[in-house]
Amino acid sequence: MTNYPELDGYEPSDGRPLPSQRMLRPLRFLVIIGVIALILPGILVTVSTATRTADVSCAMVVQRDAPFASGSTARFEMIGPEGPAWYCYAEVRDEPDLLLASLGLIPGAPRPPQPELVTS
Repeated sequence: MTNYPELDGYEPSDGRPLPSQRMLRPLRFLVIIGVIALILPGILVTVSTATRTADVSCAMVVQRDAPFASGSTARFEMIGPEGPAWYCYAEVRDEPDLLLASLGLIPGAPRPPQPELVTS
């Protein structure tokens, strides 16, 4: 006996048979593919935009702070001086790359110059 006498004898069903395992597996697969198809383009666009923004911002920082450099490189690093972020490096001939600035987790316009890094 249940605690709810009004529900005695009730069987939840709308009259149709439940779907079989044979039908549920392809349905689950379709749902997973659909979710991936909705999320993946957003991730790809976000990564592409962040990469391009970091490259342009790093080129501006290198031009301003290290005009002697031969190029610039923006890299996303999980373990860096300021934690996970985009870091801007100046490429100097015959020397290791010189870390100039952290562009942040979401790169944007470069920050004002840092006096200790500006060279004349």
